[in-house]
Amino acid sequence: MNRRTPTLRWVGVALVLLWSLVPIYWAVKTSLQHEGDARRSPAEYVPLRPTLDNFRSLLSGSGDVPEQVRRASLNIVVECGLATIVTVVLATLAAYAFARMQFRGRNVLFYALLATMAFPAYTTLIPLYRIMSTFGLVNTYTGIVLVYVSGFLPLATWILHNYFASLPLSIEEAGLVDGAGRMQVLWHLLLPLARPGIISTALITFLFAWAQFLFPLVLSSDISTQPLTVVIASLQGRHVVPSTLLNAAGVLAIAVPAVLALVFNRYIVNGLLAGSTK
Repeated sequence: MNRRTPTLRWVGVALVLLWSLVPIYWAVKTSLQHEGDARRSPAEYVPLRPTLDNFRSLLSGSGDVPEQVRRASLNIVVECGLATIVTVVLATLAAYAFARMQFRGRNVLFYALLATMAFPAYTTLIPLYRIMSTFGLVNTYTGIVLVYVSGFLPLATWILHNYFASLPLSIEEAGLVDGAGRMQVLWHLLLPLARPGIISTALITFLFAWAQFLFPLVLSSDISTQPLTVVIASLQGRHVVPSTLLNAAGVLAIAVPAVLALVFNRYIVNGLLAGSTK
C-alpha cells in the first residue's frame, strides 16, 4: 500500500472535523461571552470572561426573544415527540404485517412504500401544503405531525421489517399453537425481542424530525406552532437581537440531538445498518 495513503486519510479526516466542528465551537464560544467581548476586534478565540447569562436569559428571563425561544422549544419537543410515537406505532404494525403475514399484494405494497423514499421530500411540499390548507391544518400541531409521519414512515417500516424478519419464526408459531392471537404474539413475544430495533427507529425518527426546517417553515407561520429551528432563523434577521443570545439559542437547539446521538450512538448505528440490508 502506498505510504501516502494513511497520511492523506488523516488529513481528510482532519479537514472534515474542522469543517464540522469549528462552527459549533464558535457558536458555543460566542454563547458564553458578553456582547461586547463577542464583537471585539481582534476576536477572542477563547472566552476570557465566560458567562452563562445568555442561557439564563433564554430559560428564565423576560422579553420577546426569550419567550419566543421557550415557546418554540416546547413546540419542537411536542411535535417531534408526537411524530415519533405515531410513526413507531404505525411502522411496527406495518413492518410486522409485511414481515410475517401473507396477503394479496404484500410485495407490491411493500416495494411501493419503499419507492416513496426515492423521491426528494421537497417535491411534495406544495401538494402537502394545499392538502393541509384545505383541511384547516396549517399552523396546527396535527398538520406538522402528520407531515412528519408521512415522511418518516417508509424508513421506519423498512428498519423494523428487517428486525421482525430476522426473528425466529418458531417463536411466533409456538405462540399461535398455544392459542394466542396475532396481536398477543406481537405484544408479548415479538416486541420484547425487537426492542433494540424499536428504540433505534424512535431515535432516528426523533432526530430527523428535530432537524426539519423547510416543512415547518411553510406549514407554520405563527409562533404558536413554529419549532425552535424556524424561530432561530427568524431571529437571525433582527438587528436588535444580540449575537450572543442568538448563538445561545442555537446551542440549545443542537444540545438535545447531540446528547441523544452521543448517548444512544449504538442504537442509531444498529438501526441504520438494519435499514441498509434486507
